Amino acid sequence: MERVLTKMDSIIFSQQQNIRLMLASFLAGGHVLLEGVPGLGKTKMVKTMATLLGGQYKRIQFTPDMMPSDVTGNMIFNMKENRFETIKGPVFTNWLLADEINRTPPKTQAALLEAMEERQVTIHGETYPLPDPFFVIATQNPVEYEGTYRLPEAQLDRFFFKIIIDYPTLEGEKAILSSYTPYYEKAESKLEEIFSIDDLRSKRQELEKVVVEDSIIDYITSIIRRTRESNRIQLGASHVPVLLS
Repeated sequence: MERVLTKMDSIIFSQQQNIRLMLASFLAGGHVLLEGVPGLGKTKMVKTMATLLGGQYKRIQFTPDMMPSDVTGNMIFNMKENRFETIKGPVFTNWLLADEINRTPPKTQAALLEAMEERQVTIHGETYPLPDPFFVIATQNPVEYEGTYRLPEAQLDRFFFKIIIDYPTLEGEKAILSSYTPYYEKAESKLEEIFSIDDLRSKRQELEKVVVEDSIIDYITSIIRRTRESNRIQLGASHVPVLLS
């Protein structure tokens, strides 16, 4: 994992903490929502991590005219074979970048609810399991609200973290400008995976063996319940099992 982090830090500048939160969420079986203005390298961050960690990577550019079937898939009639066939959508992957997720209507956003929670997709009454691991990284722009749709609470509840991608530091910005050389672009194009998909599954299985003391469980539960009882909080925390390490 240190090799992954070191390589990421050499390509994505001034985002060390956010990179570690993304990796922690992936290992814990969660999903991540990235929020930041355009041009801060959100897509590049996701694509680089997916390359280093192996597996299949797909990107969905969410638009106002998208339909749920554009995400999950659909059933079409094959005239040559005289039968219906299921065409699986881009959600069938290990790494799914839901780019600008808030630009699509709620009914299309809802197409990811079952996938993110239950790791499966239902197409015309037939349920299909998603690949393991399955990790969603969604992005949204916090500045431009025209033509966007607010993510519902049920959708936000599927994310482990909402990570704010801020502007880089002064030194980080200098490093970004200095890095745009033919040598840098050549080195970046030669990124190779550090883990295979089987390696990642075994690492996540190791994390599931971590023992959490009863006192820690009591502490977490008390915080969750206080959020539901406080008059200052409109909607309390849901009870989502979190893998602790």
